[in-house]
Amino acid sequence: MWYFNQQKKFEGIAVVRRGMISPASLVDFVRESNRIERILHDPTPTEIQAHVDFLATRPTIESLKQFVGAVQPDARIRDHEGLDVAVGRYLPPRGGPEIASALEAILFDLSDPFLAHQRYEALHPFTDGNGRSGRVLWLWTMGGINRVPLGFLHHWYYQSLQFYCQVPVW
Repeated sequence: MWYFNQQKKFEGIAVVRRGMISPASLVDFVRESNRIERILHDPTPTEIQAHVDFLATRPTIESLKQFVGAVQPDARIRDHEGLDVAVGRYLPPRGGPEIASALEAILFDLSDPFLAHQRYEALHPFTDGNGRSGRVLWLWTMGGINRVPLGFLHHWYYQSLQFYCQVPVW
């Protein structure tokens, strides 16, 4: 079980996909994921538990809904017309039943963490919480926190370079 004591020190052990995870590493991952969204508070027990629960099984639409509901309670899947969002200048596909179908297709093939994350973020399937849910989905595809000891941004940088080098641009 994961929890914080009164001094905000992380205690406990959880068994997740592919073995034990380092509590400190997961807290660091959640902290980094939050900071990318300009969320500057320390990770809460609810946020940590949402990550643990998500990493424990193969991702589904339901597990993503549960994760997003824990980290962004007012968000919902954009599976109805009119649930449209904008991300800066980017306009993801309009809300409607096609969002759930497209999300199922992404979840069906999680073999490439970089591409799965790109497709997920481009779809932006929720009204909010897409960045954090996309990063925990990426973490699952990477094999868990023990496989990414230097965090999301470090690994994402090198995955981006590798992807870019595979596409002839000059």
